[in-house]
Amino acid sequence: MAEHRTMQRAALLDAARSLLSEGGTEALTFPALAERTGLARSSVYEYFRSRAAVVEELCAVDFPVWATDVEAAMAAAGTPEAKVEAYVRRQLELVGDRRHRAVVAISASELDDGAREKIRAAHGGLVTMVVDALRDLGQTEPRLAAMLLQGVVDAAVRRIELGAAEEPSAIADTAVAVALRGVTHT
Repeated sequence: MAEHRTMQRAALLDAARSLLSEGGTEALTFPALAERTGLARSSVYEYFRSRAAVVEELCAVDFPVWATDVEAAMAAAGTPEAKVEAYVRRQLELVGDRRHRAVVAISASELDDGAREKIRAAHGGLVTMVVDALRDLGQTEPRLAAMLLQGVVDAAVRRIELGAAEEPSAIADTAVAVALRGVTHT
């Protein structure tokens, strides 16, 4: 019985990812979850008390997977500059991934304070990964620089998500250039 419940919970989370990546947070409704999974709507409530609870669990499950991926890309890079570049590029490469699209949709949504705090904490963990590389590059305020760098990444993610006129590779190249050299052209 427990295994069946675990499978149904996983199916609900997978359906939530699809709904979020296809239609944003407005698409994440209990009737839609029920329809996608073939469960009765009342059954969905047995697993999650609210949309915010679905979102919180998705963050708890998906964000670490995404962060580990970014961390691995940084670990494979040799220099501090290469680590910063890997931090930016890997996040932008993940934009097409459903887990990432779901996290982006979640981050942009109206959530209760508990869910918002969990997202902030997860983002904080991501930002922490790049602090040492920025310190090694001579940043006197590496934590602040990391937060601002994540702002550049988030802006680039939004550009890619919106299907901007520029190719995703051009957006990534420019984001890396801004990250490493600011707005000066060298």
